[in-house]
Amino acid sequence: MLAIRLDKELEERLTAAAKKSGRTKTALARKAIEEYIDELEDIALLEAALADYDPSQNIPIEEVIRRLGLED
Repeated sequence: MLAIRLDKELEERLTAAAKKSGRTKTALARKAIEEYIDELEDIALLEAALADYDPSQNIPIEEVIRRLGLED
């Protein structure tokens, strides 16, 4: 269970969005939180990948094309 306080403007926006979408405010808030957490997790994965990045392992695109047999 989670209870949050919203300022008046955000509460009004949420209410309007719920009415327009035909969903409940709870459903919209749940979806917004879920998407925000997904983004945070994606950012953490990207940061971890960047920490392991080794520029010496780069391969020129021409080499990739050749290795994959995609030459014209």
